[in-house]
Amino acid sequence: MAERRPVKPGELMGLAAAAGQEARAAAARRRLAQLRLTDEERRVATDELAEQFAVGRLDELELHRRVDLLNDAVTHGDLQPIFAGLPTPSLYKPAARKPGKWRWAAFAGAVWMAVPFVLVGLLMLVFGREIAAAIFGLPALAWVFFTYRWASRPRREDRRQSGA
Repeated sequence: MAERRPVKPGELMGLAAAAGQEARAAAARRRLAQLRLTDEERRVATDELAEQFAVGRLDELELHRRVDLLNDAVTHGDLQPIFAGLPTPSLYKPAARKPGKWRWAAFAGAVWMAVPFVLVGLLMLVFGREIAAAIFGLPALAWVFFTYRWASRPRREDRRQSGA
């Protein structure tokens, strides 16, 4: 009997994420099944078939058969037999979200938290307490500055793609 190895939490999370993506793609296919194909969608589907041919999943005869079916297809539902046995085409993959907006919300929260300290520092400065003003105001200004730098920095994925 084969020994079963324990499943790691990271593997479970990866499997759950993949299942979630597949479920979203399947839901998108069901929603679009009755919609007519546009010329752009037909071009994207043709490119997807060409890519599957390039990686070796299709031979030339099968590619021509599927492209002929694609040219006869009218709705998105007609694409299902064309892509049977192949990865989900990019037409049905959810659009990539821009996850950087929450950084600006965090920056706004940091500014909101720093405002009272800056105001107390200014008040201390007006009353001649320069040391107290520096103790209150400068760390708050530094907090806002570094939070701004963090919020405006490109995401890690963007830095990897640009080669930085």
